[in-house]
Amino acid sequence: MRSSPSVSRLLTGSLLGLMVLSLPTLGVAHVGHDHGAEFQSGTSQPASGVRVDNVTAERLGIQMEPVGRRSLNVGIRTTGEVVTQPDQMVMVNAPINGTVMELLVQPGDRVRKGQALARIIAPELIELRVSSQSNRVGVEAELRAAQANLTLARRNYERQVAMAEAEITAAQQQMNQAQERFRQDQFLAEAGAIARQQLLDSESHLATIRSQLTRAESRQAVLEAQAELERSQVAVEAAQSRLQLSSATYQARLQQLNSTATEQGLVTISAPIAGQVAERPVTLGEAVEAATTPIVSIVNGDRLRITANVHEKDLAQVVKGQSVRARVNSLPDRIFTGRVVTIGAKVDGETRVIPVTAELENAAPLKPGMFAELEILTARTPERVLTIPASALVDADGRHLVFVQNGSAFEPVEINIGRRDGNQVEIESGLFEGDYVVVQGALQLYAQSLLGGGKTQPSAEAELDAPENAPSVPNWGWGLGGLAIALIAFSLGRRSRPEVMGLNHYPLDPAPDLALTTSHHEAIPTEVDYNRS
Repeated sequence: MRSSPSVSRLLTGSLLGLMVLSLPTLGVAHVGHDHGAEFQSGTSQPASGVRVDNVTAERLGIQMEPVGRRSLNVGIRTTGEVVTQPDQMVMVNAPINGTVMELLVQPGDRVRKGQALARIIAPELIELRVSSQSNRVGVEAELRAAQANLTLARRNYERQVAMAEAEITAAQQQMNQAQERFRQDQFLAEAGAIARQQLLDSESHLATIRSQLTRAESRQAVLEAQAELERSQVAVEAAQSRLQLSSATYQARLQQLNSTATEQGLVTISAPIAGQVAERPVTLGEAVEAATTPIVSIVNGDRLRITANVHEKDLAQVVKGQSVRARVNSLPDRIFTGRVVTIGAKVDGETRVIPVTAELENAAPLKPGMFAELEILTARTPERVLTIPASALVDADGRHLVFVQNGSAFEPVEINIGRRDGNQVEIESGLFEGDYVVVQGALQLYAQSLLGGGKTQPSAEAELDAPENAPSVPNWGWGLGGLAIALIAFSLGRRSRPEVMGLNHYPLDPAPDLALTTSHHEAIPTEVDYNRS
């Protein structure tokens, strides 16, 4: 016999009412989809959802975001160590033997390149300077003498040049006269007017004058004076060179030290790079040895690297210039970015790994020696997957929980997570697109759920507004309320997602690439056909 629809509705409603009445102490289930069994009260499992009024929610800083879909950047994960760049960590040693007179920096101080770090008094420099000054006095005397000889030689040369010019001029005049007389005597001798002997005397005189002219034109005295002048110039130059060499040893030692020094031999040690003082092992008054005694170590923490090992099977996916992300335990909420700068040239024969180095872009909070989780981004997921911010996760004895909004309450839901992309975490199961999860304040809700069994203390405003003799609702009243709720749900014929709590600071606007839906819940049948085969 086929029952009428009204009878079916009545039977179904009665069954629902009896179920609610028989379990008066259970909270109403999530009015959306089923996220799984509720967590039982115990050491670290929340018993039920947490009800929070608007004032308390604002005080706790609770914020929510909807579960959405996005593509993830994924890659190779490995562990590594934070290290400095090869030229960004230096140990400054003592440049010379001496005694520490001043210490100008402390460990932890930031220094700039060229800044004074310490001062050392060096007896060696004092001896070199005294010796150079003593040598300089003697060489300066030699230089003055050479310069005086040069002046005399120059004057003698000028005098010899003038005398040679005058002698040549006089010899040329006598030569002209002797030639004229010889021509006349030669004409007269041919005419028989003079004796042959007179012609011979004229010829001999001409030869003598010619010899004198040749000697005058040779400028022998001038050449000798010129040679003396050149010797004097060489002597001056040699004295000047010795004068420079007298302090060259001292100056060369200063250049070798790459530091400035006072007349008293006080040497200033400067920072070769900018950075932070990591160590200062010396003490005031300590004797130091050149190139062996450390003064300070400086590390430039603004430019750090991470060295890690990549398995041989993943090597084909790694290339120079790829983006990387890194995290350290001391800063779990901070992500550091950078790029791959070096890839090793050889695979280790035993471990089958190859070293990879990534340079970080902004590593100021990190310290060399820290261990880091390194992810080399090699691909992007082709499909859009469900994601939530990592701040929404609560670790409960190894389980991942999130708090999902359910009307005015927040229900704890266990989820399974997958890949990560920065602060976004992939959801493999437990949530649906469009669920509103708590992204800030989840830990406070978790603690409240453990302490209060799903209830929070009323706010001050609520206490003031409450009537003084407000009646309490007995247990059977909750049962009737449950029956009424069941009948209302039955009459509506479907479940719909609850409205978002009216907090001013949430729900947050979803990210631009999140595809949200308004509802994901399935409708509940409005009637049951008992004769259905």
